[in-house]
Amino acid sequence: MSLRSFSARHARPCGLWLLASVLTACSFPAVDLSPTYEPPQYVVPATWHGSSPFAEAKPADDEIRQDWWKVYEDPTLNRLVDQAMAANPDLEAAAERFVQVRDMMMKARSQYLPRFGIGFDASDNRASANHLFLAPGIPLEQSSVVAGGLASWEPDFWSVLRNAMRVELYRAEERAADYGLARLSLQAQVAESYFTLRGLDAQDAIYRQSIELYRESLDIVNAQFAGQIASALDVARVESLLFTTETRRAQIQGHRQVVEQSIAVLLNMAPASFSVKPVDEIRVTRFKVPQTIPSTLLERRPDIAAMERRMAQANRAIGMARGAFYPNVSFRLGGGYEDAAFNLISLANSFWSYGATVSMPLFQGGYRRAQLQQSWSLYRETEDKYRATVLNAFREVENNLSLTNRLTLAANRQDAAVGATRKTQDLTTELYQGGLASSLELIYAQVATLTARIDSVQIKAELLRSSVGLIRALGGGWNRKQLPTDDQIQPFGTFQYTNIDKPAPAGGIDVNAGNNWINNDLTKPSVPYRPVLDPS
Repeated sequence: MSLRSFSARHARPCGLWLLASVLTACSFPAVDLSPTYEPPQYVVPATWHGSSPFAEAKPADDEIRQDWWKVYEDPTLNRLVDQAMAANPDLEAAAERFVQVRDMMMKARSQYLPRFGIGFDASDNRASANHLFLAPGIPLEQSSVVAGGLASWEPDFWSVLRNAMRVELYRAEERAADYGLARLSLQAQVAESYFTLRGLDAQDAIYRQSIELYRESLDIVNAQFAGQIASALDVARVESLLFTTETRRAQIQGHRQVVEQSIAVLLNMAPASFSVKPVDEIRVTRFKVPQTIPSTLLERRPDIAAMERRMAQANRAIGMARGAFYPNVSFRLGGGYEDAAFNLISLANSFWSYGATVSMPLFQGGYRRAQLQQSWSLYRETEDKYRATVLNAFREVENNLSLTNRLTLAANRQDAAVGATRKTQDLTTELYQGGLASSLELIYAQVATLTARIDSVQIKAELLRSSVGLIRALGGGWNRKQLPTDDQIQPFGTFQYTNIDKPAPAGGIDVNAGNNWINNDLTKPSVPYRPVLDPS
């Protein structure tokens, strides 16, 4: 755009005053038209309806540890969670989304700050001597060199631009809470998948032991059949039991491979290069989880914090919609030097211009009213969603309190059932070998023992997963205080032009900038294995 002057007489004092005003724009008074915002206050029960053997009966002063998975005292689980948090691509993407919103906040902030620019224009023109409307005395050739600057500023009397910046600021806090939720979800998903894996390991071991026992039984029955003590029906029954058990073991092994491969992906590893050594038993660790009381749950759930920040954004949007009903004012200031040659720095060659624009739509067919009504409706919608999020959080806590309580009782009772079925199987085996029991009675006893042992493992695996769900429902050690402050969200200084490849970490959230390729090797873990000493 050309900076040729449309100068005004005696404009320099006014221009200097305008420039001073522009430089102090940040402190210019403005009216905030947003409604007074206060998060909803709900009346909630004083205690939980359910109870859990993993949760203390009374609220504890201490909170759940942020490394909550270590309460299970399993070095393998500790290692898997560490690897997942170091390289999981979905978690890293959540961190990058937080960085992007921080930059969006900076872009919105720049809109209500003064803007300065410089320009340079040089031209050499020649007109035709036979120009139809060539005025007399106008030279055919003209040259000009223009160097100047331009400043503009919108004082934002109604805080429309400031509220737009605050919307992005709250959105950045929402993304930080989303990152906390993504991290907690990743930790819980690794732990739940791991306990599913261990449950399948224990089932595989039980099927393997049963198959060995059934093969021994088949040898005995075959020997009795050869001595005409047992019938061919007895042999067929034992063979059916053996083959059916082998089939179920193969199915369990297939399910284990699928779960193991899902864990590999969570750890940023190709399934073919990942494995977890199987074990024969599943272990249920006894521990205590500080039980958050209902009134403080809202401060310890990242999804609730994220939804509350979305409400704050909707509140600022109302102020922006209200601002559209008031006049919009902007100032501009331009000036520089112009000459037919390059002898620019001369007072005689200077020019300047200043001006102001005031605009206010008078009739838009209901556009602004519709926009304001929509912003109020959007606020009420987010308020409804916030309440739904709170209710869902209460449901998750109550569900897992009830589950862990009942599953603990079920696991104890099932262990007793396993002992009884084993005793029945041993006695039936002795009677069968003495000819006092039929092969059908022996098979029933063996099937009952196998079923009871499998059920016991499945209940314990579900109990462990429910305990993970309980910790996750209680926030997993997250606290609203972990959200970054307003000053921390700003990614760089207004006049910072160095070291801007990535912003400084905020709220404990950092990203890989220059070495984002560091996790591209999908055949090895991203963090070294550090064995955890057995506390016993």
